[in-house]
Amino acid sequence: MVMMRRVAMVLSMVIFGWVYQITHPPPPKICGRPGGPPVTGPRIKLRDGRHLAYTEYGLPKDVAKFKLIFIHGFTSCRYDRVVTFPPQEVYQELGVHIVSFDRPGYGESDPDPNRTPESLAMDVEELADQLGLGSKFYVLGFSMGGQAVWGCIKYIPHRLAGAGMIAPVVNYWWPGFPSNLSTEAYYFQLPQDQWTLRVAHYAPWLTYWWNTQNWFPASAVAAGRAEVFSSQDLEIIANEEISDELRAYPMQQGNFESLHRDMMVGFGRWEFDPMDMEINPIPDGGGSVHLWHGEEDQMVPVTLQRYIAKKLPWVKYHELPGKGHMFPLIPEISQSMIKALLYDEN
Repeated sequence: MVMMRRVAMVLSMVIFGWVYQITHPPPPKICGRPGGPPVTGPRIKLRDGRHLAYTEYGLPKDVAKFKLIFIHGFTSCRYDRVVTFPPQEVYQELGVHIVSFDRPGYGESDPDPNRTPESLAMDVEELADQLGLGSKFYVLGFSMGGQAVWGCIKYIPHRLAGAGMIAPVVNYWWPGFPSNLSTEAYYFQLPQDQWTLRVAHYAPWLTYWWNTQNWFPASAVAAGRAEVFSSQDLEIIANEEISDELRAYPMQQGNFESLHRDMMVGFGRWEFDPMDMEINPIPDGGGSVHLWHGEEDQMVPVTLQRYIAKKLPWVKYHELPGKGHMFPLIPEISQSMIKALLYDEN
């Protein structure tokens, strides 16, 4: 009897330890702290004590006609090629000052375990205020950066001169989508990505375990598998020249507070549904909202973007024939999108 009790105690301790391990990811290696990566660039300190790292491009803000905050996507950072490709003379011609920042948990920005689309909008507003960008500015987000742009449109529309979303990731669980449409789009993904997003939505406490276990294939998008890209995407990626250092930089603090947190926020339960915003929230028509999407995007089904454009007629929708998810990495296209946003061109 005593032996059986000891065995049961040992088994329960093992099970408890296993459950704790799969639901508690290792702590992030925070930049500037012991054991963490060094701080190499400028950062601001937010009201809650977190740091946000940023880089500035284009004209000095005191002479620029436009101020724009760029919000990077999944596995990327403030050095995203969407804003690093255009040469300085292009920004001079456009008259724009651009601020690109590492979203929380990426690069050299401190993690935010309470991250939501609303908190991202508050980060954007505080960044603009601390850098003196003025009462109104533009925001432009690529892919997963779209969650922050939606947050800005919802929570700080009075600060926006305009907003743009490039191939923004869509939450399949937004209530405003017809169930047959969102279901069809959801099953458009690879089965392993379906499971990854299902875990992020219904059991977010298992997101770390799911993306690190070896029993079942995890996110194909995070792994960069060829199947998630269009043929044009693969050509663009093959021609990219990125150093190993820059490839490692976005997730240098750990994958959980960057990639995994992105999944939980992007596909979790949002505190608002963008489909409910039937009227442009930017006051008095003071700024336009643009959305660009590739017809052949294999990551974010174009059918959902088409529905958004139909449901929200105040969103200026631009569908690019023959383009996949990575089209903004084509310099000419990234330049034309920034110009269209700033000068409100159709």
